[in-house]
Amino acid sequence: MKDLRAHALPGERAIFIDAISPQSVPFWKRLMDIVISVIGIVSIYPVAFLILALYIKIVSPHGSVLFRQKRVGIGGKLFTCLKFRTMHVGDNETVHAAHVYSLMESNAVMAKLDNYSGIIPFGKIVRKTCIDELPQLFNVLRGEMSVVGPRPCVPYETEKHLPWHHQRLAVLPGLTGLWQVSGKNRVTFEQMMRMDISYAKNVAFWLDLKIIIKTPFAILRQARESIRKKPVPRRPATQIRTAIIIQQNMRTEIRKVIMPR
Repeated sequence: MKDLRAHALPGERAIFIDAISPQSVPFWKRLMDIVISVIGIVSIYPVAFLILALYIKIVSPHGSVLFRQKRVGIGGKLFTCLKFRTMHVGDNETVHAAHVYSLMESNAVMAKLDNYSGIIPFGKIVRKTCIDELPQLFNVLRGEMSVVGPRPCVPYETEKHLPWHHQRLAVLPGLTGLWQVSGKNRVTFEQMMRMDISYAKNVAFWLDLKIIIKTPFAILRQARESIRKKPVPRRPATQIRTAIIIQQNMRTEIRKVIMPR
C-alpha cells in the first residue's frame, strides 16, 4: 500500500491506496494544456470572475469567491483544486459525502447533488454549465491537472474505492473526460470508473481532441435537460433484467482479472 501522508497538510487524514505508477505526461498533452489554459485564463476567466465575484458577494457576502478543496491527483498526490464557490459558507461535506457513498453502493446513475439547500441562488445553473470549474484552468497551467482526464476525487471518496479503481490515478485528472462526454449523469459509478480507466490506458492526441470538441455540446445538452427536467426514459422489464445479468457477469470477470487475489 502507498502512504500519502507526506502529501497531506497538518491535520488532514492520511490516504492509503494501492501503489500506482504514474504515467509520464506526453509532450503534446502538456503543450495542449498550456495553450488551452493560457487562452482560457486570458480570454474567458477575467469576465467570468468579475461577474461571478460580484454576484457571489451579493448573495453570499461571507467567505471567499473561490472555493479551495483538497483533491486526489496523479499517483494519489493531493493538490488544492479551485472552483467558484456555489455553496454557502459554513456548509460541511457530510451531505455530499453521504450522497457520494450512496451512489457508489447502489450503483445508481451519477446525478449531482443540485437540489440541496446549501447551494446559493442560481448556483445550480453555474454548476450545470460547469462555469464554476473555470478556476481549474490555473490547476491545469500548474501541471496539477490536464484539460482531459478523469475528474479529481475528494480524499474521502478515494478511500472508499476498490483497489482496481485506483488505476484511474495513473494519469492527471482533467477538466473534462470520457465520462463527461459519454452520458455523465446517465451512467453509473461503475461505468464511470470503467471509462476513466479505459482513458488512462489509451491516452492519445486524437482521443483528447475528440473529447475537447464534444465537451461544449455535452455541457449544452446537460443544461438543456436540466431546464426541461427531462426524465430518463424507463426501459422495459426484460431489458432491465438483461442489463442486471450482464452487470453481474461483468463484475465476476473483473474480480477474476483485475482484483488482487
